[in-house]
Amino acid sequence: MSSFDEKTRVTQVIRPSDANEEDGIDRTDCLVIIYTKEPTLLGKRFVIEDSPMRIGRGADNHIVLDSDSVSRSHAHFMKQEQKWLLTDDGSTNGTYCNDEQVVREVALLNGDRIKVGSTIFKFLSGADVEAQYHEEIYRLTIVDGLTQVHNKRYLFEALERELIRARRHNRDLTVLMFDIDHFKRINDLHGHLAGDFVLKELARIVQSRIRRDEVFARYGGEEFCIILPETKIDGALELAERLRGEIEDHLFVFQQDEIRATISIGAAELAEDDRNASELLKRSDECLYEAKNSGRNRVCA
Repeated sequence: MSSFDEKTRVTQVIRPSDANEEDGIDRTDCLVIIYTKEPTLLGKRFVIEDSPMRIGRGADNHIVLDSDSVSRSHAHFMKQEQKWLLTDDGSTNGTYCNDEQVVREVALLNGDRIKVGSTIFKFLSGADVEAQYHEEIYRLTIVDGLTQVHNKRYLFEALERELIRARRHNRDLTVLMFDIDHFKRINDLHGHLAGDFVLKELARIVQSRIRRDEVFARYGGEEFCIILPETKIDGALELAERLRGEIEDHLFVFQQDEIRATISIGAAELAEDDRNASELLKRSDECLYEAKNSGRNRVCA
């Protein structure tokens, strides 16, 4: 069974009681699923009222995640002096808060991301949680929950805007498409949680190396894309080679496992006969295919 076939069983979502609403403002703390291998669960909300509130694979938990990467009693939330504390219950794969493993317990702050197995929750707290929840649901339409970079939908919308702008003002526009070489091998050797870590860490590295006006998005799986406005192909290739070299030199360390990864990159510049964003992406994807077929860990344009 692949990681994308994992099923997650959840308890019924409890609606906030009237006692938790004052002056029409909802102050009920909750957890929202922002990343899961089961797409139908994205955006599910769990009000946390019971203390302790337990999460794990066992049927007696308040939130049940039916996945091999989740322990039967994985973690729990405990209310203490108006704060929720997250404690790992000796789980096999650990519990993470904002990508840091929870060693003993951690006090949660509004907006914290909690990872249990392959599922990521976002903790919402404070005044008007309802408004925060709806804002988070909107973010799920444009941001990838795992890597926290933009998603494929946002990529297409942004590229269409940049293409129109480039045509109108006669400016350059280039696209880089890249993916992780032999990513399935990483999952097979180190596990899917390690694969998730590599995706997040790689996204963090790339995000820190691009300019604010350049759009970086997860295209799908282990494939990513960068939109480079006002950039000629030569400049795009320089960036691509820097990124390729940096990823090759980077040591990914997950739970004492040391993982090496490389990327293959395809680059394409806006051409006269590109009618829309899809055609420009298609050409960059063809260059990526050439890079992989010619040996991987290289850049083709």
